[in-house]
Amino acid sequence: MREFREFGHRLIDWVADYLESPERYPVLSTIQPREIIDGLPAHGPEQGEAIEHIFEDFERVILPGITHWNHPRFLAYFANTSSPPAVLAELLAAALNANGILWKTSPAVTELEIVTLQWLLHWMGLPGDWFGMILDTASTSTLHAVAAARTFLAPETRDAGAPQNLVLYTSEQAHSSVDKAAITLGFGRRNVRHIGCDDEFRMRPDLLREAIFRDRAMGLKPCCVVATVGTTATTSVDPVPAIADIAEREGLWLHVDAAYAGSAAILPEFRWLLEGCGRADSLVFNPHKWLMVPVDCSVFYCRRPDTLRQAFSLVPEILRTADGGMNFMDYGVPLGHRFRALKLWFVLRYYGREGLAQIIRDQIEMTRELRERIAADPRFELCAPSLLSVICFRLRGSDESNRLLLDGINGSGRFYLSGTVLDKRFVLRIAVGNRLTTRDILTELWHLVDALASSDNLSAL
Repeated sequence: MREFREFGHRLIDWVADYLESPERYPVLSTIQPREIIDGLPAHGPEQGEAIEHIFEDFERVILPGITHWNHPRFLAYFANTSSPPAVLAELLAAALNANGILWKTSPAVTELEIVTLQWLLHWMGLPGDWFGMILDTASTSTLHAVAAARTFLAPETRDAGAPQNLVLYTSEQAHSSVDKAAITLGFGRRNVRHIGCDDEFRMRPDLLREAIFRDRAMGLKPCCVVATVGTTATTSVDPVPAIADIAEREGLWLHVDAAYAGSAAILPEFRWLLEGCGRADSLVFNPHKWLMVPVDCSVFYCRRPDTLRQAFSLVPEILRTADGGMNFMDYGVPLGHRFRALKLWFVLRYYGREGLAQIIRDQIEMTRELRERIAADPRFELCAPSLLSVICFRLRGSDESNRLLLDGINGSGRFYLSGTVLDKRFVLRIAVGNRLTTRDILTELWHLVDALASSDNLSAL
């Protein structure tokens, strides 16, 4: 333990320096495929090695292969930020090594999770009696929602497997995890209907109604609708109240994917994002995207926990208990249950609702300011509404010129952006979500985009 204690102090100092100024590192890793594999021995050591030497190899071999999601210039996908209180909580969770299979195997794992998820329901204005649990990612949460929907509409599937006539509905802008859930659970991709969107990339309820009508006429069994609050490409918000009307009238399970945008609902002025979501059967949002909690931490809520339990509960004799506590293993695929609630609890207490809200509020405002600069330049066009902290834009011209622009930005080593395709055109995305991103950094990005977009510079890339 002496080595652990001594090196532990050094490591905390290293982590503190890293969290304070990750911009010392290039935001995007520049190594080539297999470079780390070839840089490490082909076989593990026969004898143990000193922590000092292991850490030297971490800095020499591993660190160059890290794309720094904690970097203030990481503006791709959906930025996620680790924060000091969450890191300390992760240290404690690793030391405790608790596994909340059952309430009895670690009561604190279960009960702290119940408490923190109740806090979030209150902050977000959602029904206080919903069941909640923390899973790894929104993909896993959506898988659980679709499994519950399958059990709700076709309870025989628990023993007989999924019939080939169950149909799932979602937007053409929905996350690919919806299709993956359908594949995994036996719906098959051919029974997933990708409903068309309006000019703001929101699911059209009229097309949803028509699709359900057609499927019923063909003898198929509509089962589940997945609406999105904050789509992956554009962060558009589907009209959940109208979709909920249809789901209720047709007797379908309604799941809401609010993985990114859900966190913004802790701001009173953005509570409208979750309008109608209180009528959903299930909902997911990710604190690891916008609430300063490191991956992985995805919150899954369900209005019908009995159905969820019916879908998943399977108790071998070795795990039977009569203590009366709630057992998370009965409500999902995983048997083991990490102490993820500890880092969430640390963050919620350290920042408080208003502290977290102010971070999100500032990021939305600085994104709005950058969007206005882009919109004012006739060389560029905005390609989607920007309600929160994501901007979709492109240089007027060909897809090739926009891909070159993105390559130039990322190739500079100063920023990392991602791209997508909207209306069959390639567009660039700026996603602000890191706690260290500032207005000065976004101004620096704009100057780089401005310089690269000149015809001479673009053709030279």
